[in-house]
Amino acid sequence: MGEYRIDELARTAGTTVRNIRSYQDRGLLPPPRLRGRVGIYDDAHLARLRLIGQMLERGYTLANIGDLVEAWEAGRDVGDVLGLEKVLTDPWSDEIPAWTTYDELVGLFGPDREPDDLAALLGRAVELGLVEPQGDRYRIPSPRLLHVGAELVASGVPLEAVLSIADEIRRDCEVIADRFVDLVNEHVIKDADLIGEDAARVAEIVRRMRPLVQMVVNPFVARAMEKRVRADLGDKLEFLLEGQESLQKDTAL
Repeated sequence: MGEYRIDELARTAGTTVRNIRSYQDRGLLPPPRLRGRVGIYDDAHLARLRLIGQMLERGYTLANIGDLVEAWEAGRDVGDVLGLEKVLTDPWSDEIPAWTTYDELVGLFGPDREPDDLAALLGRAVELGLVEPQGDRYRIPSPRLLHVGAELVASGVPLEAVLSIADEIRRDCEVIADRFVDLVNEHVIKDADLIGEDAARVAEIVRRMRPLVQMVVNPFVARAMEKRVRADLGDKLEFLLEGQESLQKDTAL
């Protein structure tokens, strides 16, 4: 087992002596073993410091880390807690973001529009999170959504209407997400010990929710679209056929 003086430990762990002393004062790091008047740290201290550093990078506060260290010292598996955190922060989509330029966006959505109109519409797209300015380029979080918008505009739907419906659908999806999470939270997660023995179970539940949400939403959307399209276009087709029959009768007379 390695042995370290405090300055050696700080250098090996990639931190500072001041941080080590602060962690000790907060109870996050056990005190060193004394050899005379010199504190001697070991690999267990090094492992703890590296864990603290990783958790700080993930956005944990020192108070959060204190709770986890307490759980760890009580014999619980902190790895399960970190696994839950990873599940919660991982993206729910397998889409790979794309990049585009202003000229390419203009070519897709507004080659004949005035610059002021384009600027306003681009600002609206940024507000909705459809595009993200990054220097002289634009990051596209969801190329699929951009493709849908381009197809609608190419079909004759005004860009203003496309952005408006995108906002409405986004809000609808947030309602669906709220209902699904509330359901699982109420019946499964509400009383779970998220930094203890239930962390691994909750992580697995959240992981399983991802395909389940799509499996629930897709059939309902498909059925609703089928019903609405048949009803709407069916009414219009019936009206046109009735008009055609009436015209034929008038012609025959």
